[in-house]
Amino acid sequence: MRDLTVGSIRKHILVMAAPVSAGLIFSVLYVLVDLYFVARLGPDAVAGVGAASTISFVVMALTQMVGVGTVALISHAAGRKDRHEATVIFNQAMSLSLTSCIVVMIAALLISGPYMRLVAANDAAIAAGRAYLLWYAPGLGLQFAIAGMGSALRATGVVQGPMIVQVATVLLNIALAPVLIAGWGTGHPFGAAGAGAASSIAIAAGVLALTAYFIRAEKFVHFAPAEWLKVHLATWGRLLKIGVPAGGEMGLLFVYSGIIYVVIARFGPAAQAGFAVGSRIMQAFFLPVMAIAFAASPIAGQNFGVRNHDRVQETLISAVLISSVLMGVVTLLCQWNPQPLIRFFSRDPAVVSFGSEYLRIISWNFIATGIIYSCSSVFQALGNTLPSLFSSGSRLITFILPVLWLASRPGFNVEEVWYLSVATIALQAATSLTLVYREMHRSRRPALA
Repeated sequence: MRDLTVGSIRKHILVMAAPVSAGLIFSVLYVLVDLYFVARLGPDAVAGVGAASTISFVVMALTQMVGVGTVALISHAAGRKDRHEATVIFNQAMSLSLTSCIVVMIAALLISGPYMRLVAANDAAIAAGRAYLLWYAPGLGLQFAIAGMGSALRATGVVQGPMIVQVATVLLNIALAPVLIAGWGTGHPFGAAGAGAASSIAIAAGVLALTAYFIRAEKFVHFAPAEWLKVHLATWGRLLKIGVPAGGEMGLLFVYSGIIYVVIARFGPAAQAGFAVGSRIMQAFFLPVMAIAFAASPIAGQNFGVRNHDRVQETLISAVLISSVLMGVVTLLCQWNPQPLIRFFSRDPAVVSFGSEYLRIISWNFIATGIIYSCSSVFQALGNTLPSLFSSGSRLITFILPVLWLASRPGFNVEEVWYLSVATIALQAATSLTLVYREMHRSRRPALA
């Protein structure tokens, strides 16, 4: 265990964020590798797989329900050096993960057809997206095991071991992608289905490797499989009280992406493909600030566990400053020349045009997004994620309703969606900052009583 209640906050953030960032970069890298080979199949395949992969937002939301609560509660226990409490929470988190894994795999298989018929632009995109989802369903379910183990380790300040496992998993996926998607070496390409299969195989290998690492190296908490069948409703309730709002926040990203796919479908598969490529590149750019947030959460959590409120506030300020600098650099890159970024994945002129314009406009919200991630990490550390959900949910009114109105007007242009997104993200960042400072102030009251 790494004691995060002492020492430099910024040093802790940077030391922990570096391996976390490497792991996240490799995670998105395998998505981009899949996208690279799927793009060779044409715009329809890119549009279909891109639309289908938005379901990963739902799965990420569900894993957040397990992961965020696990990080918060175990980090509080770690701050107090309470090993027994941490171990109980961890094993109940694994029990919840196992249940969720089974439910998600079955659900993904059942909804693949109806969902793709709802969001895809044409029959070819529907077929590609459905094939991808059917083979990716096992991988989606296994994400819960990774979330449970990875969150427990991160809560105790351990990030390097999971990063190594994650990188190895991604390298396996990168090796499998050209073989299964394009048929390299076999002469039997599986297309979009191969992309899903490659991801599922790599994730399964990652679960096995992370389990082996956990058993051999982790000392603060440990596996107790016999406890997984004994559901502690009180502990599940504590995990879900923190995790459900955080999961709802992530689920809203699925809603926003799904609405965008539906709204821009009228512009054809090239527009959807451009958005799919551009949004994946944007996600890659967000990785450093996500790593900062992932590091900030256990730091703030351990300090909150021992009621060191000044260090909690210092964690927020440091995370906001570091993420703003990083996102400022990326914004300048997207304003300078975004076309080569899109062209690397697709040579189709229409896809490049849509995708590069998306990146150029949407990059204006990068700094605000970094602030939102930083605030969310502190909400998680404080054990109250409802304000963060409220902040994200406000975009249902400020973004979804206006974009549907814009889409109903004659002469509707897709750029209007991107500009509206920039404005509403800025408003959300201001809301998050206001709410997180209010929550930190409220958290001090018991200590003053």
